[in-house]
Order: sequence, then structure tokens, then C-alpha cells
Amino acid sequence: MVTTLEDGERRLAELVERASQGEDVLITVGGKVRARLTHVEEGERAAPSDAAWMEQRMALLRKYANPNGPKLTVEQILQEDREDRL
Repeated sequence: MVTTLEDGERRLAELVERASQGEDVLITVGGKVRARLTHVEEGERAAPSDAAWMEQRMALLRKYANPNGPKLTVEQILQEDREDRL
């Protein structure tokens, strides 16, 4: 399905529902396709926002940048971070 940005703003809930059912929704601005709403696979996670990413980064810095703390390799830090997420 193709829709304009203006029309898409009015019908956003409907377009999101259509996309969630597997239909790609193309959004045009000035007659050119500029964006696509599409289905997300089960279990797929959205990318963190800049603020969320920065907070995660700062938390890791607080945890591992302590000069008196444990001396871990990058691989050990990544492994520990992955384990925390599961």
C-alpha cells in the first residue's frame, strides 16, 4: 500500500495494524517514497533510543572504568553484558 504523509498521519493506527499483519506501507512526501512501515518478527527488539543507549554506555563505564576494579578484557566485559541481558 502507498499513502501520503498527510494521509498517513490521519490513519496511523490503521496503517500500523496493516503493517503488523504483513502488509508493507510506503509513505510518500512530494510524490517520492520516503519511509516504510513493515511487519516486525516475533521477538525482534527495537533499537534503543539515543538516550537509552547513552545510559547503557554510562552504566558500563561506571561498572568497568573504576581503576581499583577488576581488570577484564573486552571479550569478558561483552560476555558478562550478554549474560546480564538473558
